[in-house]
Formats: sequence, C-alpha cells, structure tokens
Amino acid sequence: MIDNKRCILLVDDEAKMVRALSDLLKSKGYVILQAFDGQQAIDTYFQHNTAIDLVLLDVMMPIYDGFEVLSQIRKNNCLVPVIMLTAREEECDQLRGFKTGSDDYIAKPFSPALLVARIEAVMKRTGKDISREISAKEIRLNIAKRTCTCDNQPIDLTKREFDLLFFFATNQRITFTREQLLNQVWGYDFDGDTRTVDTHIKQLRIKLGEKSEYLKTIHRVGYKFEV
Repeated sequence: MIDNKRCILLVDDEAKMVRALSDLLKSKGYVILQAFDGQQAIDTYFQHNTAIDLVLLDVMMPIYDGFEVLSQIRKNNCLVPVIMLTAREEECDQLRGFKTGSDDYIAKPFSPALLVARIEAVMKRTGKDISREISAKEIRLNIAKRTCTCDNQPIDLTKREFDLLFFFATNQRITFTREQLLNQVWGYDFDGDTRTVDTHIKQLRIKLGEKSEYLKTIHRVGYKFEV
C-alpha cells in the first residue's frame, strides 16, 4: 500500500493499454506503478515490493516474457497476487501461468468491468482487500487505519510490527523461514540479517501477551502463525 491505497504494478509493452488501464484503476482508488518490458518489471517490483499489492502482468513482452517475470518473483518466495494478461488463449499457456504461480489469467480483449471484478476477487482471496478488518480470534487488524486490538484493547505497533503481524494473519498455518519473512515484509533489497526477524517476533510476543502463543517457532526452520 501507498498512502493507505492499494498499489498495483501494471506491466505491458503497449503504451496505449498501460495509459487506459492506469486511468481506469486510478479512478477506482488504486496507486499504479508502470513497467513496459520484462526487465523493467523485475526491477520495479523488487524496488517497491513491500508496497505492491498486486501485479497485472502481460505475457508477450520484450527482454523477458511474463512467464519469466513471474518465475523470478516466485523464485524469491514472494507471494504477491499476480494476474496475467494476454492475447493468447491457448489452454497450455494458461496452465503454464498457473503452474508458474499466477493467481488468475485474463485473455485480451476484456471488459474494464470484468478486469476490476477479477482484481477485487483476487485481492479479497489473498487478504489484500483493505475495505475490511483482518481477524485472528481476539486479534483484529484494521488495514486502512493500520490499528491493532487484542481482546478489544489497543496495541501500539510500529510500522514493521504491524506489517509482520498482518502478513502472518493473512497467511496462517504456513511456516516461513526468516529469509522468506525478510523478503515479504522488509523487502527484497533490505540490507540486514535474519536476526532482525527474531527481534521483531520477540517484540510482537511481548505486546500480544497471552496471545503470543499464536506465533510459533518451528525449530531450525522459522515461524508460523496459528490460532
């Protein structure tokens, strides 16, 4: 998110398509980042990955195609939702996209209403819908206001603590290594070591009190959040 607005990285080598979709999505309240080839898409994503909530990714592009871009994103354990846009409707291409890690696949031409609906559906399914609260039993996170309560009592979290707890709450029962947490919460270009994760987990457990048991240490692996 940027300024409490959901952020979409729009990747397409057709400038007219990018302008049209940018105008459409900005009118719906999104912040748009743009890229026009595969290399620019990779560079832009890893420069802003902590802010990007969804990627709209064309398949046929210069330098690297959409499949390679998606592969690079997933290779670094990034779970950002990705919708692939393509003029190619062959079933094998769609299967390749899903196997590489896409969340949805839309063939061109498509209606603006369909695109917006599919974006909202993927956002909601992956926990990126900021119009609602995220709850994990007694813990509630308001994404728009970036506030947290536990047993109806407010908890004062730093920005990074909130981002970490939000990531866990939207990816429950999944074990993450420290490196994965650094990539997803701190960002791919974070210049630090894995002890940073341990420090923030420790602080979160202190602030969550009795509910700290939800943050489980997986011996020699990392952490998971489970209520």
